[in-house]
Amino acid sequence: MTNLPRAEYPRPQFNRNAWECLNGEWEFEFDDARVGGEEGWHSGSKSFSKRIQVPFSFESELSGIGDPNFHDVVWYRRKLEIPKSFQGKRVVLHFGAVDYEAYVWVNGQLVASHEGGHTPFQADVTDALRADGDNTLVVKAVDYGTDVFLPRGKQFWEEKSRAIWYTRTTGIWQSVWMEAVSPVHLRKVKYVPNIDTNEIQIRSFVAGLEQGAKNVSLSVKISFAGEVVSEDTYQVRAGEESRKIKLSGLNDHGMDRFWWPERPNLYDAEFVVSVDGAEVDRVTSYFGMRKISLENGKFNLNNRPYFSKLVLDQGYFPDGNLTPPSDEAIKQDVVLMKEMGFNGARKHQKVEDPRFLYWCDKLGLIVWGEMANACDYSEEYVRRITKEWQEAIDRDFNHPCIAVWVPLNESWGVPNIQVDVRQQQHALAMYHLTKSIDPTRLVISNDGWEMVATDLYNIHDYEWRREVLEDRYGSVEKAVSAMPANRRLSVAGYEYDGQPIIVTEFGGIAYKKSDWEGWGYSGASNDEDFVERLRNVIQPLIFSGVVQGYCYTQLTDVEQEINGLLTYDRKPKVPLELIKAINEGK
Repeated sequence: MTNLPRAEYPRPQFNRNAWECLNGEWEFEFDDARVGGEEGWHSGSKSFSKRIQVPFSFESELSGIGDPNFHDVVWYRRKLEIPKSFQGKRVVLHFGAVDYEAYVWVNGQLVASHEGGHTPFQADVTDALRADGDNTLVVKAVDYGTDVFLPRGKQFWEEKSRAIWYTRTTGIWQSVWMEAVSPVHLRKVKYVPNIDTNEIQIRSFVAGLEQGAKNVSLSVKISFAGEVVSEDTYQVRAGEESRKIKLSGLNDHGMDRFWWPERPNLYDAEFVVSVDGAEVDRVTSYFGMRKISLENGKFNLNNRPYFSKLVLDQGYFPDGNLTPPSDEAIKQDVVLMKEMGFNGARKHQKVEDPRFLYWCDKLGLIVWGEMANACDYSEEYVRRITKEWQEAIDRDFNHPCIAVWVPLNESWGVPNIQVDVRQQQHALAMYHLTKSIDPTRLVISNDGWEMVATDLYNIHDYEWRREVLEDRYGSVEKAVSAMPANRRLSVAGYEYDGQPIIVTEFGGIAYKKSDWEGWGYSGASNDEDFVERLRNVIQPLIFSGVVQGYCYTQLTDVEQEINGLLTYDRKPKVPLELIKAINEGK
């Protein structure tokens, strides 16, 4: 398994031992004429002419194809070999993400369909498997390359990348894998930490009870730094159970056991499902004890004011596009952010691979989780984004690193929000929908400008002159009345109401240090000029007394954008310690 691309366990916060990676070489075919359905390609009998490396999309070099042109319908095929260790179990097939629609057949039988390019889905394929073990898996992916009502993030609807828009991603772009489970098994858990009472609420969801299973129990063991701090076993009588568990041990005002970017403490959890006293499922997991709140107009982490120093991260890679080439590459991005003195990242227009969130949990980096937006507004767009955003929140709910949800950015998908009541109500609905699913985090209705109800007052400002920034952010009145992009910060009727002010996009200094040609919001001529320009945009925000955080644009160059702190292949443009010193106000 280790020779396969992206062979690490794809879901590290909910881990089972009995699993099999399905990445690697698959048969592949473009279906530009859209004849695959009529010709029965789903039956598995037709061989395809190309080969592709899953989980990389055909647009990327790592896929082995590297074709950036429009191919909205593509097919995948491979043999599906079920390990002997799976015998007697249910076989569940998992897809991390397929952009945009996916249809999955096993031995010609449709086992799953899914809409949404950034969220996972699964299917129990047991009943479609053949007794002789000769199984064929076929996947059809349908994208809509020119559809501006599609939640697409930075994927461009024109043929070639330009400005802030990048290469498209079509089809499978996150890991494919399968696991073996018993008919009665743990489907998921949801953690709600309460640091004020030192309790963790665990909602557990057990599948298979509808089959009439009796005497089902769930054992929960929680450990910290290798020491067991709580053990409990209780009867499972419904598909969802909930327990609050008091965590033993001192908390020393939160420094020794709470989760912070500076001290990313995590608790380990182990779940065992038993039927009639016999173990049928075992899952290992983890959680962090941390609290995100607002108090007296301050952004608080664990009941203490916390100054956010974020960097904008597009999550693109030169050889994999949206798909990181390796788990080590994901980890290295987190390490580089921390080495530059940032304590957080705003994942921009991408629902990121769960492995990224895992490394942020483990290494200590706050994350703002953001939805990939559409470009324009329609009822179909509303249906699409609402469904997919709920799936994204559900997938990532347990990660302690996530502090803020951003369903909309810069009025993407709602371009007429200033005057269109429908679009205003949609932004409001996304704000309240998010809070109805997750009341434990802060929510931004529309990051950057033209905000309606919002927990933070977020401003995008690419001004590069130090004296202008010092003046603009020298008082609350000037900050909230500014129009940096010639856009009003609030929609009429939703004026500033004392929220923490955070400059969530700024900088964007172009500095060419690679073979890539491109642009930025302002330009530097040499290393010394670049460092001075960084100091001139970052430090006015640190010392303003009004601003409670910032998000610098951006972590890396991306295609034609050369405004990264790192080149596209992750080489620092200037020594990391210089950037860290600037972030420390030096």
